[in-house]
Amino acid sequence: MNGYAGKILRIDLSNRKMSVIETKQYEQWIGGHGIGSAIFWDLVKDKNINGFDPRNVITMMTSPLGGTLVPAAAARTEVQGIGVHSYPIGWFTRSNFGGRFGAMLKYAGWDGIVFEGKADNPIWIDIRNNEVKIQDANDLWGLDTWKTQKEIWRKINQGKSYGDWIKLGPDINTSRTTQRPAIVAIGPAGENLTRVGALIHDAGNAGGQGGFGSVFGSKNIKAISVIGTGSIHVADPNALIEARFWSKKYFTPNIDEKEPFHFNLRSPQTFGFPTFPVVGWQRPNQSRPQACTGCHAGCRMRYGTGLGNESSCAESSYYMLYDIDKNSNFLLNGLTSVLQFLGHEGYSVGFRMAFGSQSDDTYKATDLAQKYGINAYELYKGLEYLKDLNKMGILGPGLEIDCDLPFDKLGGYEFIDKLTQMIAYKKGIGANLSEGFYRASKNWGRLEEDSASGLLQFPYWGLPDHDYDPRTEVEWGYGSILGDRDINEHAFNMLFWVPTISIWEGTTPDFTAEEITKIVSEKLKPFNGDPLMLDYSDANIYSERMAKLVSWHRYYSRFWIQSALYCDFRYPDFWNTNTHDRRGLTGKAEPKFLKAVTGKDISLEDGIELGKKIWNIDNAIWTLQKRHRDMVHFADYVYQKPYESGGAFQFYYLPGIKDGKWEYIRISERYLDREKFEEWKTKFYNLQGWDPKTGWPTRTLLQSLGLNKIADELEKNGIIGEEYKGDTMGI
Repeated sequence: MNGYAGKILRIDLSNRKMSVIETKQYEQWIGGHGIGSAIFWDLVKDKNINGFDPRNVITMMTSPLGGTLVPAAAARTEVQGIGVHSYPIGWFTRSNFGGRFGAMLKYAGWDGIVFEGKADNPIWIDIRNNEVKIQDANDLWGLDTWKTQKEIWRKINQGKSYGDWIKLGPDINTSRTTQRPAIVAIGPAGENLTRVGALIHDAGNAGGQGGFGSVFGSKNIKAISVIGTGSIHVADPNALIEARFWSKKYFTPNIDEKEPFHFNLRSPQTFGFPTFPVVGWQRPNQSRPQACTGCHAGCRMRYGTGLGNESSCAESSYYMLYDIDKNSNFLLNGLTSVLQFLGHEGYSVGFRMAFGSQSDDTYKATDLAQKYGINAYELYKGLEYLKDLNKMGILGPGLEIDCDLPFDKLGGYEFIDKLTQMIAYKKGIGANLSEGFYRASKNWGRLEEDSASGLLQFPYWGLPDHDYDPRTEVEWGYGSILGDRDINEHAFNMLFWVPTISIWEGTTPDFTAEEITKIVSEKLKPFNGDPLMLDYSDANIYSERMAKLVSWHRYYSRFWIQSALYCDFRYPDFWNTNTHDRRGLTGKAEPKFLKAVTGKDISLEDGIELGKKIWNIDNAIWTLQKRHRDMVHFADYVYQKPYESGGAFQFYYLPGIKDGKWEYIRISERYLDREKFEEWKTKFYNLQGWDPKTGWPTRTLLQSLGLNKIADELEKNGIIGEEYKGDTMGI
């Protein structure tokens, strides 16, 4: 099996027994999410259990590309199981993280890990090549994630310094290494069964959504350590090397030319250059890029101060964004400083502009979230809610919602240190907040009012929105509400960033609206050739074309991003300013690299079809969890309040048809029409082949996808969808 280790570790925690699942049994799903969903389906008999139930099965899967030279695909780990964060039900869900863990697991000889049951005492899993032990973790329980990792390094490194040789077995030629073990750990937030506990690997690689840190805590798993000295057999090493050179030659800038960088956050022009966060949302001085195993991008940072190391995106700035009263002009100041630093043409300007300058307290806050193991995005949106309630005179010392948070110190270390401790240890108001800010609002009797007003911006399944609001980039919101979590997938994000930043700068976008939609639509197989799928005008967002766009996005992500495990920050690459025809490498690169590693000839369309099957397995699980289309709706404010935000997001341009012509149209101040969204859901369900009355999959659909046993189980439970006889638009 080219690209695979060939076996998956299965651990029965309740009986402290280990066994092996042959990867070949699930090879048809390639890796990651596909294998995880299939194993979960087979092993969990009652899929309507709570995420804290010992019968919940958690999978951690790599892909055949893990640990290889495939750029931006060598290090991802996909985590799945029933989560505990979403509301009203902890859906079967997923999380994902990078770093070293996935590659090291492959080097140790494993394609993934499956956890069942619950240990009777705290334990950690010690994997050293083929030798696996369940170790006692009583001495680790109570430690933060960083101290936990350091202590396990000390145990395994045999007292030697980092960089010294350590032996993992009797054969000194094949079982020694200078590497540290790759460790995933939980912190106090997970141990104390908050619903916002995250999995933390190294300093800043986090699996935040789903509350899997707390699911691990419920199973008494403190950490998983893995170190390996093996290798991965690649089908065609020459083809793999040539594919890297091909991508660098045709899709990156020529360093010998004096052409300025163009604004293009996604494009893998970074095969030869640092990616945007290196000079973008992080401080450029006294810092250097840090990358996941095998990645060309280096989107994380290490600083001379040692603060905020290896974190990026929301977790590196969640606290700074709520200190806006100190510097209400920080967004504009951040933009100005970066334009000066980059000579105006830097393609990283968008995120630097959005996040501004960060103080040491911001980075200390980053480290607190990572050490305690708390979902940083929950803190990001939740802090805004607390701040607003305090300003309204509702929450604070001696107020209606009494708490002793020092709001006069908001923006400083003292405030965030106290808040994170309260959440992690369920102290004071933290007892409510540890359930997630949505449930906290419900416990305070404020949920209905604050969801309607938009004070609480948690639009779907009790989870915080991303900055890409469902009222603006509707494919993001639609994909989230039709799934299990905020999708956090940036496939079409540049349709916003390209025009918005240019218009804000007062320059002309690199692409016209007509040009960019034509280029992208060409790659949306099997729906390719219809640019109107990318029309974000009010007239089109409730159309069958938008249903096609959301469908393509779900299928592509389920396979190429979550199963083959290409990085979402790098793929898909639709357009590229470094090519003559301005077309990116998506459609060519994904199959090319996969074939070089596995020998499997899987086209982009084949991957889309596999993604559709995986998407339907997941929907079948949600159906068994009692999901019904009547539950699939946004929070009231999405239908009642116009979108408004700051920075680049206050402008929000997207391509659309206006007066019969393509142009970049301003989407700000839009809100969704409830009735039209319900009509759109029917179009989407019909397109999927699901029962439009219930949202449940039908036997005809499942059988057409080769998922007969899934249809049988749904029918056995009496929740198979009724057959739809209408037009499925060729799908």
